[in-house]
Formats: sequence, C-alpha cells, structure tokens
Amino acid sequence: MNLSVEPGPEKPANDIVATDNRGVDRLRSHLAAPLILVSTHTSEEPWRNRHDREIFFSMTQTHQVTIEGSVVTKTYVSCPRDEHLREWSALQTISTSAPDLAPTPLSLTPGPTLSMSLLPGVPLRGALTRAELTALETALRRLWSLPTEGLLPLPLAPLVARVRSGIASHNTTGVIAEAHEAAASWLATSEVDALLLPAIPVLGHGDPNLSNYLWDGVTVRIIDFEDSGVSDLALELANLVEHLAGRETDWSGLLSHFPVEPQRLLTARRLWAAFWLTLLRPGGPAYHRNPPSTAVDQAERVLRLSAGSSG
Repeated sequence: MNLSVEPGPEKPANDIVATDNRGVDRLRSHLAAPLILVSTHTSEEPWRNRHDREIFFSMTQTHQVTIEGSVVTKTYVSCPRDEHLREWSALQTISTSAPDLAPTPLSLTPGPTLSMSLLPGVPLRGALTRAELTALETALRRLWSLPTEGLLPLPLAPLVARVRSGIASHNTTGVIAEAHEAAASWLATSEVDALLLPAIPVLGHGDPNLSNYLWDGVTVRIIDFEDSGVSDLALELANLVEHLAGRETDWSGLLSHFPVEPQRLLTARRLWAAFWLTLLRPGGPAYHRNPPSTAVDQAERVLRLSAGSSG
C-alpha cells in the first residue's frame, strides 16, 4: 500500500459542510482550508466500551485515540492513503443503511481529526466460539451488502507491487527461503494480476484484525475503517482468514457460506499469505513482536497455499 498523496493547491478559507459520503475528491482538494463535516445521523443511545487494541505488528503509528464520555476522537498522525476520508466515507455509508453496525460519525475537522460514537463490547480474540463466528458472519454480511458509491477503491495494485518487491528482496534460509522462492515464482505469473480485474464490489473493511470486531455477547460491531474502500468478496474473505489474529479459528464453515469463486479466493489468500511472510520473516517489521516459530509457521502456510491447499 504505502501510497502517497500530494497536497493540492491551497483553497480559500471557506468552511465545507458535508452531510453524506459523496464528494471525496472535493473534500481532499479542500484540506488546506478549515474543514467541518457534520453527520446528519445521531445516536439515540450512547454506545460504550473500551476500544481495546491487540497489536500484532506496527510499522507506523497512524492515529491517536481519545475517549470522552460517549465520543471517540481519532487524530490521524499521517494520511498517506487518505485514511481519514476512507473512514469518514465508510462510516457515513454505514450509518445511513446499517446504523448499529459501526460507530456513528460525528465530525471531521482539520488535523485531521474524526469524532465518532463509542461502541459497546470487547474485542474478539483467539479461537472464536460458534456464537462469535455466527455474529461475525452476520456483521460482515451486512457490511458487504451496503452500497459502495462515493467510496475510494482499496489500493490493490500498490499492494501487489509491494508484495512482489518484498518477496523478491530477502536474506533468509531454510523453509523461510523456500517459501519466498515459491511465492516469487507464483507472483511472477499473471495469476495475481487477475485480482485487478473487475469483480462485484463490496464495502471492504480493510483491517480484519479480530480486535476490530466488538462482541457484546449477542452482536458483533465493527471499528477502524481507515483502510476501508471498494473491494470484493474474495479479497475480503482472504484478508480475514489469512490475518495473523485469526490463526486459532477454523474459518472453513464461514467460507463455505459465501458464494465466492474458489480460484479467486485461493489467489487472494496466496497474496495475503505472502504479504504476512514479508512482515513475519527475520528482519521483518513484525518479527520481534511474535514468537520465533511464527515466521516458520507462516512460511509453511505459504508453501501449502502455493501447492493449492487451503488447509
């Protein structure tokens, strides 16, 4: 991903007020001016919880969060991928069509700083129970059924380029080197480029760390939409099941419930598995944050997927 956005020309200092999820390009072009976006949706009941985070890796700190009463305020440290606009647009769409699924967006101001309602529940983690899996599937089905008009696309082409570059540059041995070679051979083919072809669009969350799914004992709600955008079902499912946070959960049942093309799903899983290998290998940004065996486990996972097995 690692996309950079060049600042546009300065605009007159006129406040901008937006009440829907359209006009992302216009909003971006006016960021040099005071920016006030006011949501037309309000929460009748203050949603409360700890926005706990379980961090498996961190390459850069993208935001700071403060909680005051029933309001969460997120200040973005940097926005190379328009994270603030992605989150605002996604939350506006969700608050219109599925208002209890995610935080209610309240305002977006210079900084940039986004304020939203506080949600109930605790983050999912570990091996999910049947009830948790069912609630998560329900939440994802709702998210993926929402309109995508006005949303930015997920930066898939830069992701593919980043994984290709990362896999090609490594200094590893043993099974980890073997996995790099297998991934490099696969990435040299045109199979991964097929993911860039149009597919039925869905509102993609973009960050399926289990800590972003809040469970209140009955319902799962979703937070952290700064990596969101227009995606497709195969990419979203692959991102979910290949995320390091979900390794203790058996996803086979959930995967079988979605009408996704098997080859596209396998291709997307291979891509995300290779992405994680570049993070978890010795010298990678996540290597020292995880047990030493994690890199070997990831290499073996890449080899299994490269051989065509999703187990």
